[in-house]
Amino acid sequence: MDLHDDDKPVGRILTRRELLKLLGGTGVALTIGGVWVQGQSGTLSPTPSPTPMLIPACVVRPELTGGPFFVDTDLDRSDIRIDPRDQSVREGIPLKLIFRVSDMTGGACLPLGGAQVDIWHCDADGVYSGVASEGTRDELWLRGYRVTDEGGIAEFITIYPGWYPGRAVHIHFKIRTSPQETRGYEFTSQLFFSEDLTDVVHAQEPYAKNGYRNVLNERDGIFRQSGELLLLDVAEGIIEIPSDADAETTPEVITTLEGYVAVFDIGLDLS
Repeated sequence: MDLHDDDKPVGRILTRRELLKLLGGTGVALTIGGVWVQGQSGTLSPTPSPTPMLIPACVVRPELTGGPFFVDTDLDRSDIRIDPRDQSVREGIPLKLIFRVSDMTGGACLPLGGAQVDIWHCDADGVYSGVASEGTRDELWLRGYRVTDEGGIAEFITIYPGWYPGRAVHIHFKIRTSPQETRGYEFTSQLFFSEDLTDVVHAQEPYAKNGYRNVLNERDGIFRQSGELLLLDVAEGIIEIPSDADAETTPEVITTLEGYVAVFDIGLDLS
């Protein structure tokens, strides 16, 4: 596998002096690169409450490069493990990733409904779908988007990513308020995982056959740009996957999987 060309960071983290100047002594919120974020979420749950914090504790999240492998798939779905060509499911440890998106315009902290959240990442073998150079041009697993509901929630069911040479383990994401418009708001970045958890996951199949990754977070240039503010807080959990059956004619069947659950709070300054 070759090193992918996605190692040019975008944006920066504010210095302490810049942060204090921005805060103006209020201690209410921070911002950078047009993005605001609520404080770290508490105990993880597969079904978090969409109710926003009334008094947000906001911290910055840096914007990072999206890399060359974003594909506008037009696949609105929560379970991105599936290849729509043949309905096959990509192997790996299940991961439920929940975005809670807020509108921080004017210093508020309100749920942002109607925003399109795309995610994409490599499989357990470090390969991306939909890319000719990866030999996966016509495959579309581990890609998709969801539109946030009235509570600002967008949920995905995927797998824990594998690794490829030159990069730490990560997931790409993009949030757009008007994806059909050329001048719509767009924010792109990446999510990372603790090395201790990745050690546990990658010791299992189908990851283990690929050996130990050659770049950890501390050596990853993009992760270093994030100041650990894009490090996911992940917990073990039970993931419920509803069937695609028509609820009016067929009772819904819920499949449960043991895996991991992560909640990521992010707010956007749309001004």
